[in-house]
Amino acid sequence: MKALCAQFARFGAIGAVGTLTHYALLLALVQAAGVDAVAASALGAAAGAGVNYALNYRYTFRSARRHREALPRFLAIAAAGLALNTFLMWLLVEGLRLHYFAAQLVATAGVLGWNFLANRHWTFGKDAA
Repeated sequence: MKALCAQFARFGAIGAVGTLTHYALLLALVQAAGVDAVAASALGAAAGAGVNYALNYRYTFRSARRHREALPRFLAIAAAGLALNTFLMWLLVEGLRLHYFAAQLVATAGVLGWNFLANRHWTFGKDAA
């Protein structure tokens, strides 16, 4: 259990770096470029996923799985997470009329658990530290 908690802490710290990338791009695209908040969120999430793969592969899960096997799995999980994030953003921004940044905070929390469990058990599998 202690190892799982430590792994989740690493996942969370690395996720914070990916989330910072995501949010920085979201804010820049909405505020500076006038891009729609839902589209900007999707682009930010994709950029954050790239950062997360590299760091989680090496540090969180210390995977020995080859990139040609792990990367497509990670991308499938990221795509599902992106779809969940985008749906939640649409629901909260368009449906409930929440401010886009508050909606993104809620969406991020919703996707966090999904991403950790799916990556731990399927992307990096038995190679998890």
